[in-house]
Amino acid sequence: MSYSVRFKEIVDRFTVAVECNDGEALASLFTPNGAYCDGFYGEFVGREAIAAMLRDHFWGHAEGFRWEMSNLLSDGEHGYATYLFSYSSTMPEAAGKHVVFDGIAHYTFEDNLIARYEEIFNTGMAQAQLDFDPIRIKKHLLKKAEQLKGNPV
Repeated sequence: MSYSVRFKEIVDRFTVAVECNDGEALASLFTPNGAYCDGFYGEFVGREAIAAMLRDHFWGHAEGFRWEMSNLLSDGEHGYATYLFSYSSTMPEAAGKHVVFDGIAHYTFEDNLIARYEEIFNTGMAQAQLDFDPIRIKKHLLKKAEQLKGNPV
């Protein structure tokens, strides 16, 4: 696996679309039935759902997004990157709280389009920065743990 100029172009367009709330631009990077699997909000399948996710969930709950991806690796079928992501919450219970976290992104490609985007990051750390109630954070993390336990190891 090595660095790919095409992969960097897709990643750059991907992050700019999120930062600018351009759901159509983000969705256009995906296959018609592509999936965006978000660490907070779950899976969104299809371009329309992906555009709505950006508008209603990301930008519906926050603003001031910054997304920097680095350490890009791709073999043309899969791409990986580490990232640093930040935003300011607009949710009533956390308005103005600034959140920063790091993660790992995995892209699966089909015909030079994203067929699936998945990410791994510490959702509990993000929720703690929002000053969510510890019981809420625990409930969220236990749900994530149950999902992981469902996978055979």
